[in-house]
Amino acid sequence: MDSKTILRELTDKNILSEAQAEAIASFEASKSFSVHWELRSILYLGILMFSSGIGILIYENIDTIGHQAIITAIAAITLSCFWYVFKNSPPYRHTQVENINKLAGYILLLGCTTFLALEGYAQFQYEIFGKKYGIAVLIPTILFFFSAYRFDHTGVLSMAVTGLASWVGLTIAPFSLLTKNDFTDSSLIWSAIILGSILAVVGWLSDHKGIKKHFSFTYLFLGGNLALVAALTGAFTLEPQFVFEIIGLALALFYIFTARRAQSLVFLLMGVIYAYILVTYMIGTLLGDELAFAFATFYFMFSSVGVILFLLKYKKFLGIKK
Repeated sequence: MDSKTILRELTDKNILSEAQAEAIASFEASKSFSVHWELRSILYLGILMFSSGIGILIYENIDTIGHQAIITAIAAITLSCFWYVFKNSPPYRHTQVENINKLAGYILLLGCTTFLALEGYAQFQYEIFGKKYGIAVLIPTILFFFSAYRFDHTGVLSMAVTGLASWVGLTIAPFSLLTKNDFTDSSLIWSAIILGSILAVVGWLSDHKGIKKHFSFTYLFLGGNLALVAALTGAFTLEPQFVFEIIGLALALFYIFTARRAQSLVFLLMGVIYAYILVTYMIGTLLGDELAFAFATFYFMFSSVGVILFLLKYKKFLGIKK
C-alpha cells in the first residue's frame, strides 16, 4: 500500500481534507531520499561479484592463462588496493577515525579478499608453506589485524578475529559456531573458552583504555558467544562439570554487568539466555531425571515468565532513560 492509497482512504473517511492530503502528497513527492545504504550495498555487492568473477575466470581459463600470469595479476590487484588505501587514509589514532574517502574502506576489503585468494592459490599450486597450514592462516590474520587498526575498519577486524579462531582450529562465524566446530574434543572446548575469554578481555580493555573503543563490540560479541557456547558444551559433556558451570556463570555475569555499563541489550540477552540455559541444566542435574520431569512444567512456566518480565524492564536495568 503506497502513500497515495493511504491518503485516498483517509480522505474518503473524512479524516483528512483535500487540502491536507495534497499538502502531504506534495511533501512526500518532493522530500529528499537517502541512497546511503543502497550505495553501500551496491559497493559491497560489487566487491563480492568482482572477487567471485576473478575466481571463475581463473577456474575456467587456468590452462590457457598460466599460473604465473594469474598470480601476477592477483598480486598486482592486491598491491594496488593497499597502495590506494595507504595513500587515501588519515594517520592512525586511538580514537575512531572518519575517513572522508569512503571508497578506501571498500578498496581495503577488496585488497584483503584478493590477498586471501593470492595466498590460497600459491599454496594450492606451489605449496609454498608445505604442510604448515598454521603459518598460511597466521599471515593473513596478522595482516588483517594491522589493517583493521591502521585503517580503522571493523569489517577487516572481524576477518582478523575469524582468522585467529581458524588458527587455533575453530570457526567463529555466528551461523556456523555450532555446526562447524567439533565440540566433542575437550582440547577444542578449552581452546574455545580460552580464546573467547581473551577476546572478551581485549574488548573490555579496548573500551576501558579508550583504544579503538568502537572495536570492543566486535571482540565482546564474537569472543563471548564462542566462550559461552564452549562452556555450555563442556558442562553438558565433560568432567568435572562444576568447572565449566562456574566458567559459564562467570562469563554470563560478566556480560550482564558489561551490558549495564555499555547499556547494550545484545550483551544483556547473551548473559541472561546463556545463564538461564546453564542454571536450568544445573537444577535438572541436581534434582535427577524423575524430579526434574515432575517439576519441569512449573519450572519452565515460572522461570520463563520471570525472564520475560526481566527483559521487559531491561531499560530500567540498563539505566536507559525513556
